[in-house]
Amino acid sequence: MIQSMTGYARLEHKAEWGTITWELRSVNQRFLETFFRMPEQFRGMENMLREKLRKQLQRGKVESNLRVSFNEQTEGGLQLNEELAKSVISSANWIANQSVSAQLNPLDVLRWPGVVAQEEADMDAIQNDVAAAFDAAVAEFVSNRQSEGKALERLIEERLEGVSDQVSIVRKRMPEVLEWQRERLLTRLAEARVELDPQRLESEMVMLAQKTDVAEELDRLDTHVVETRKILRKGGACGRRLDFMMQEFNREANTLGSKSISTDITNAAVELKVLIEQMREQIQNIE
Repeated sequence: MIQSMTGYARLEHKAEWGTITWELRSVNQRFLETFFRMPEQFRGMENMLREKLRKQLQRGKVESNLRVSFNEQTEGGLQLNEELAKSVISSANWIANQSVSAQLNPLDVLRWPGVVAQEEADMDAIQNDVAAAFDAAVAEFVSNRQSEGKALERLIEERLEGVSDQVSIVRKRMPEVLEWQRERLLTRLAEARVELDPQRLESEMVMLAQKTDVAEELDRLDTHVVETRKILRKGGACGRRLDFMMQEFNREANTLGSKSISTDITNAAVELKVLIEQMREQIQNIE
């Protein structure tokens, strides 16, 4: 199955400790480029998440944005070390009794190192949730790219049908064109009052037929249609191969146009160029 290089996915996951929101989007790029925007405490996960993307994607510029919202209880309350606080108070009172009587400020006790500590969230569990949510977001992202890839495949198939139709038109017209060319040559010779022996005339007609023969180009166009369909069926990261096939299509269409000796064949060559360009534009979006 082929994939488009453009895609978008947004996934929101609610956990006991808060909410995770992943947003992924990608645009065309010759190679795979990944960019991450995430809170600083999750930066250590970036390499691992990048490898997850590389296993799923081959080309495209991919931006991944992470937003994390913690619940109030998860952000951590204050833990009071009562034993240490009692010890600090006792020591402060003893010092006060030894010198000058002074009122003990409770805030001074709380400021004492170790008396108060803030609860820390379980970051390992949170990072596991973030990674699991990322996997789900990537799966949705790849599915969206594949859906768009199917649409591109249908568009390319329609253009391939058009190419085959134009090839059939030229094949059917070629005998008439060659006969018209023969009569045209004979008419010109008659008007110029030039007489050629039958063998010389036949030789001239053979040379003319060789110059205007497009059977080889038509055969190659048919072959390219078959090969392009084979690439589409195989799927995977086939954008570069399809782009190469468009170059081959163009080469044959140009040769066909240069050999054209009738309006019908010229029109067919122009139509082929249009169809090939339309395919090429769509292929630029394929991974």
